[in-house]
Amino acid sequence: MRITSKGQVTIPEHIRDQAGLMPGTDVEFAMVDGEVRLRKGKPSAGRPSRGQKLVTSLRGTGRYQMSTDEIIALMRGAPADEETGSADPVGR
Repeated sequence: MRITSKGQVTIPEHIRDQAGLMPGTDVEFAMVDGEVRLRKGKPSAGRPSRGQKLVTSLRGTGRYQMSTDEIIALMRGAPADEETGSADPVGR
């Protein structure tokens, strides 16, 4: 593997996956016993993470004012005994 004229090198995919290096990940270089070491860095202060960017972009975009109970009721649907019009599940 060669370093480009700009000092860039491609980290093999299997190494990136094992190390959890995603696009935009901050990294640090260090010299240890004559070897160059690369490790994940801490996110830069003041720069939002991908998750923070997503939350910021979605904040305030909801169009409905519903309580958690109302949302759960919508997801679950009507109780089975209300759908058939009978409280008796056998239908007697």
